[in-house]
Order: sequence, then structure tokens, then C-alpha cells
Amino acid sequence: MRELIGPCLKCGKNVYCENGFFEGAQVNGELLCNQCYEERIKREKE
Repeated sequence: MRELIGPCLKCGKNVYCENGFFEGAQVNGELLCNQCYEERIKREKE
């Protein structure tokens, strides 16, 4: 089952929950797709 959670606040890509797995991240109340979340983590480490 695939359920739409909402759009990524950075790129606008739809974020889904598929078969119980959340395909994104919620950071400080912001919904991010996996790709934008990984980019954010890389920037924070620099």
C-alpha cells in the first residue's frame, strides 16, 4: 500500500509511506524527501 504524506518543502516532490516505510524525513516540523534530507545532513556536517 502506498499513501501520499505530502510534498517535500524543499523540492516539492511527493513524499509517500509505502508498506509501512516512510520515504522521507520530518525535521523540525518540515517534511523532506530522502534526497533533500541527505543533502541537508551533508551540509550540516561541513
